[in-house]
Amino acid sequence: MSHSVIFAYPGELGTPTGGYGYDRRVIAGLGDLGWTVEPLSLGAGFPDPDPQQLQEAERKLDALPDGTLVIIDGLAFGVMDRWAERNAQRLTIIALVHHPLAMETGLDAASQQRLREAETGALDHAIGVITTSETTARLVADFYAVPADKLLVAVPGVQPAALATGTHETPHILSVGSLTRRKGHDILISALEKIADLEWTCRIVGSADLDRGTADALRHQLSASTISDRVELAGAVDDIRGDFVRTDIFALATRYEGYGMVFAEAMVHGLPIVGCRVGAVADVVPDNAGFLVEADDPDAFAGALRRLLEDTELRISMADAAAVAGSKLPSWHDTAARISDFLKACHGL
Repeated sequence: MSHSVIFAYPGELGTPTGGYGYDRRVIAGLGDLGWTVEPLSLGAGFPDPDPQQLQEAERKLDALPDGTLVIIDGLAFGVMDRWAERNAQRLTIIALVHHPLAMETGLDAASQQRLREAETGALDHAIGVITTSETTARLVADFYAVPADKLLVAVPGVQPAALATGTHETPHILSVGSLTRRKGHDILISALEKIADLEWTCRIVGSADLDRGTADALRHQLSASTISDRVELAGAVDDIRGDFVRTDIFALATRYEGYGMVFAEAMVHGLPIVGCRVGAVADVVPDNAGFLVEADDPDAFAGALRRLLEDTELRISMADAAAVAGSKLPSWHDTAARISDFLKACHGL
């Protein structure tokens, strides 16, 4: 028997970020399990829509028939608390929280408080809440008062992938993440300057369209550095797998991750990791697969990179451990199956 669900999200589903990648995989996975899934864009502007953008998103959801089962991505749902209150009895609302909006990097105290209050109200009116990590589930429970029986942890899946072969010459460092402040590419560039005495090259892959101010600042930082000829800001790419295979070390100085899909992807490729001990990253990356340092510490990040670059045996050992850990991660089918069961329970199917 086929079941139906609306999957609502802000902006464009093809946006090249981990969160949208998760959404795309879940939509496809539910379809493979027999669900009829209707994607529904709520439009642009989230998580800070103007009144007209918010009204248009609400209009689209108001048009859904009574009794509809709808998943709403938290990037939009977190600021739709008033709409959720009005429609909680009419629709079966499932929230998908990649990471809480109030914990986005760079917010002032007033914005954090406003977002926390809105998201608390919205989540209170969802019949179920899907999170992408145990860490995010704990945050949602502790700071947003979501009861445990409303929560599902459905960590991102991975695809089997070819192990990295590296460069066999100058070690190559790969970083993947949108050019936003949260991804910490400024820290990576500062760290790389501190190890300019070593041989390496670096490629940073990620869209510059989400935060043009940060992207411009990174370009300026790099052009003013002593390593501009060794670091490439590559922009977004359609298929990142080739980059992973041609890499020796994966490095991302992120300031927060609700899960950290790209770390999991790097481990599946058997890459040693340098990252930051923030959010759910430590849930994904085991200690023997790389180094996790404090965020916003270019000295510590540089030290971790130096150890991997100078000690080939350590780099190989951590690469092997990463591959083993990556092989134990769930598939996207597993993730979709968990969500499917949760939807059925929430909707009484």
